[in-house]
Amino acid sequence: MSYEIPCWYMRGGTSKGPFFLAGDLPADTATRDAVILTAMGSPDDRQIDGLGGAKSLTSKVGILSIPADDAADLDFLFGQVGIADASVDTTPNCGNMLAAALPAAIEAGLLRADEGTTTRRVRTVNTGVVAEITILTPDRRPRYDGEARIDGVPRPAAPVTCGFLDTEGSLAGSLLPTGNLRDTIDGVEVTLIDNGMPVMIVNAAALGVRGDESPADLDADAALKARIEALRLKAGPLMNLGDVTKKPVPKITLVSKAAHGGAIGTRTFIPKDVHTSIGVLGAVTVATAAVLPGTVAHDVASPGEGDSRTLSIEHPTGEFSVELGLEGDRVVRAALLRTARLLMRGSVPVSPSIWAGPSA
Repeated sequence: MSYEIPCWYMRGGTSKGPFFLAGDLPADTATRDAVILTAMGSPDDRQIDGLGGAKSLTSKVGILSIPADDAADLDFLFGQVGIADASVDTTPNCGNMLAAALPAAIEAGLLRADEGTTTRRVRTVNTGVVAEITILTPDRRPRYDGEARIDGVPRPAAPVTCGFLDTEGSLAGSLLPTGNLRDTIDGVEVTLIDNGMPVMIVNAAALGVRGDESPADLDADAALKARIEALRLKAGPLMNLGDVTKKPVPKITLVSKAAHGGAIGTRTFIPKDVHTSIGVLGAVTVATAAVLPGTVAHDVASPGEGDSRTLSIEHPTGEFSVELGLEGDRVVRAALLRTARLLMRGSVPVSPSIWAGPSA
């Protein structure tokens, strides 16, 4: 008889996936990952036998728990689940899934909501980054309908406000892991930067593209993708990430002048497929690079002025506004708007050949 694990299937920003409680999953990492792979239907490029959506943006999971310390109110472990390969990578952040963590925890009964609005500190266990998340909770229940709009999601919803502090060097150890505003790899100038997400930033023109192509057109350019991957593999060790052959970081963002009045245009590889928009912390990192004189991003950006700036990061399906707080040339605060929605609640049956449950 199969053991059934409760889950809450959530959309967070432009991503989606099931959320689990850590206590409902195996304590052993290898067994836990086997359960997750089975639940998602991996490895299989269609994920036909599981909950995965056969795209990197829809092959994600969240694992929730109450912290043992006072650094946060909720711990969120993000897992990027391989599609054609049997992997669950808990190395990177995911700001989109993070936006769904607090409502998922309330739905699961892990946290109690306040009346009206609820603000909690949520720690991404992968990197230790803590975000202050605020959601609407009339009658102490998460509200999902509303008028907030984010590009890449077809319908408006209730706002989720995410405020980030101390995101520098989330995985790379420092904002500029090489100590340089720009480096040269294989003759191509790049900026290697991590303000919540390790990103290799390249001027699109340096790779012979405009930077406003559709994701489908860029994905179809095998020569371009091979060149970008070669650059990424060399960037990994420079960013203190080691061999990144099988890692989803660093992301690669091609930048160009904004086409629609924003601060900068982007096309992001995550890392081998082109994102239909841009990741939350990827957008924060690109915005940070845009305001730093000397970076590849700053060359093509309209970064604005002052200690408080809102940068519109253009992407294939619209724009992503990032609010930055600066002290001199240092970004000390980032805030942004996301939305989230509960799509389904239920349980996932797990074959006893994978895991027979906690009493086994």
